[in-house]
Amino acid sequence: MIDSVTRKNLGAASGECVSPEAVVNTDKHPSYKLPLKQWKAHQAVNHSRGEYLRLNPNGPKVSTNTAEPFLSLLKRAIIGAWHHISREHLPKYANEFAFRWNTRRETDG
Repeated sequence: MIDSVTRKNLGAASGECVSPEAVVNTDKHPSYKLPLKQWKAHQAVNHSRGEYLRLNPNGPKVSTNTAEPFLSLLKRAIIGAWHHISREHLPKYANEFAFRWNTRRETDG
């Protein structure tokens, strides 16, 4: 959790949570520009130009199309079902939604 989206805060949070060997995909938010230089690669899509998915010539896709719906559903649950959650319990709610997201295509059978 970070208090505000700044280069310093994103860099510190990413350093704690992201492996240095990771290829990081983001949008073109200016706060991502400098903090993500220490990882294997940083690739960004430009939503303001209508770019949401890009196929690189060497094969890999650049996209934020799985992170954005997950965060949207989490925010909607906070607003619509829980109304407010404390900072103390946010990781528990996020873990519950991560479980729901990761098992969304599984059936009971």
